[in-house]
Amino acid sequence: MKNEKQFLRKEVMGELENIEKPLYEHFSYLIAKNLFQDPYWKESKTIGITISKQPEVDTYQIIRKAWEEGKQIVIPKCLPKIREMVFRTFCQFDQLESVYSGLFEPIEAETKEVSKSDIDLLIVPGLAFTEEGFRLGFGGGYYDRYLTDYKCRTASLAFQPQIISDLPVEYHDRPVNKIITPSKVLSVND
Repeated sequence: MKNEKQFLRKEVMGELENIEKPLYEHFSYLIAKNLFQDPYWKESKTIGITISKQPEVDTYQIIRKAWEEGKQIVIPKCLPKIREMVFRTFCQFDQLESVYSGLFEPIEAETKEVSKSDIDLLIVPGLAFTEEGFRLGFGGGYYDRYLTDYKCRTASLAFQPQIISDLPVEYHDRPVNKIITPSKVLSVND
């Protein structure tokens, strides 16, 4: 199963890296537009989201829109020693610091931790997704652990090549409620 996941990660990442910058921007815009029209977005006051790194769907425009609408954004801070993560408030881009692998996380001294129960909508990242809402993450397992007792709404943002027919699913995998693509919103576990 581990080899199958590694193969899928490499395959999907290769397809994503082939999306040229203008198309990447266009598809990210269409995904954001579909998200903004969704009731999950409209009804949420606090949204958990990652700081994207290409070739992931661009989340910077989504974060700015949330701030414009008066929503609170919270972003993940990984705790590698215990292999868990927490979400912290995020009000401006200068509250970020570069951590391992070029990822950006909140500066702890400038942000505060937010409880799981206070996050209305969690935008869950992934490399690949099935139409049933199962996801293939990046391999760290942080979101799988976080989602075990998360009770609110979840959605994922995906380019078309990220939607695949089948994934190896394990007992701890939690499907997301919706997958938002450039052309549609898949409500899978709504």
